[in-house]
Amino acid sequence: MTDAPTITMVGAGGMSFGPTMVSDLVHTRSLRGARMVLHDVDPDRLDRAYRFAVRCNAAAGAPVVIDRTTDPARAFTGADFVISSAEFRRFERWRQDYEVPLRHGATHVMGENGGPGAVFHSLRSIANTLRICADVERHAPDAFFVNLTNPMSRVTLAISRATGLRHVGMCHEMPLGLLRLCRRLGWKRSEITARASGINHFTFFTEIRNERTGEDLLPQVREFYARRFFDYPPRTQRIMKAIDRNVVGGFVVEFNYMPLVVHLVREYGLVPCSVDSHIGEYLPFGRDVADFVPAPIDFHEPVMRRLEQVASWAATTRLPLPLHRMGRSDEEVMPLIAALWTGKARQILAVNVANRGFIPDVAEGAIVEVGATVDGDGIHPDTMAPLGEPLAGWVATQTAIQDLVVEAALTGDPEIAFEAVRADPTSPPDPDACRRMFDELRTLQADQLPF
Repeated sequence: MTDAPTITMVGAGGMSFGPTMVSDLVHTRSLRGARMVLHDVDPDRLDRAYRFAVRCNAAAGAPVVIDRTTDPARAFTGADFVISSAEFRRFERWRQDYEVPLRHGATHVMGENGGPGAVFHSLRSIANTLRICADVERHAPDAFFVNLTNPMSRVTLAISRATGLRHVGMCHEMPLGLLRLCRRLGWKRSEITARASGINHFTFFTEIRNERTGEDLLPQVREFYARRFFDYPPRTQRIMKAIDRNVVGGFVVEFNYMPLVVHLVREYGLVPCSVDSHIGEYLPFGRDVADFVPAPIDFHEPVMRRLEQVASWAATTRLPLPLHRMGRSDEEVMPLIAALWTGKARQILAVNVANRGFIPDVAEGAIVEVGATVDGDGIHPDTMAPLGEPLAGWVATQTAIQDLVVEAALTGDPEIAFEAVRADPTSPPDPDACRRMFDELRTLQADQLPF
């Protein structure tokens, strides 16, 4: 195809992906001439996003066309690709998801993608995303839909079951996890190839190799985490707790304090792609490997508030900003879109797709995260080795919850949702406490739930 695509970004006013998607498109040469339509229901946030996007585009020589609208019909009509990252009242609800279960005896570590609070996050996200999908099917049924909304596995499964859209779920944790390892071990990222498999935010490296020499680097990673530096004695934990009080300290803790990662490497030989806060959501012992377990929302919320302030300033200041130097991020959304559009094959490190034997010991149809080759014929996921135990067992628990959550969302049955909560290994062990927790969250969030 010689013409350029139209790409609609839903939730463009958000800071998690909006500015990054614009910059990545602007710096993707094979998508020059593309039209990006920024879509958000909040006109003020949309205006800020549009101003930033126009400046970013102009700084790079205006290689694409930027448009904006709050109208779904206008946003989706003519779209070739739709990127969706949209939530309402994100941090208010996240804090409820995190704090209410803890008061009732839950042991979850984050409350975003796993744990009892994440059941409610899933139900809200599925309901909102399926409304977006309905508009896309109405106005652009042939568009390719890229889901970025969490909880990734559950939202993507709902899209699979409830819509006819071509779609994929995408997350940056695997490529960013590889980048973190390269920096820690002094590898040149351009020389490293890797593969990983699992479910979103619970994906583990199966191969890390130096492409130039052919050397298997996973033994180096395991030796790295065997160092005494990663023992995290009580004194180190007290220091981490002390500095986890502001944005800078929170950043250090979130990405460098990893007793759970170290435990999985040392005890099971598993090398996680992600950080403690994500992998801990799926494990019953996430809080047991250290005395200090940070609350990730206390880091993410102020970071996003600061980013919004910076973006607002960048969108309105008259000062010349070197936005052309932003370059492309490690997100894989634009490389995937470029491969689908141009037909030029590209290896993508992580896609979230329905399992069709790609991981043999994971349930068929469950949403798994694996690498893929993408070209004009579509997405061709890698076939991976079995996960093996105990990982396969941990994943089986989560894919069963995946199934229950989506069924509850699609049927509007609160008892199925409660069954999903009870099945989570970090839920309150007492059934009565679990019911009280469920009822409290249901009351608090009634306006956004599907029942």
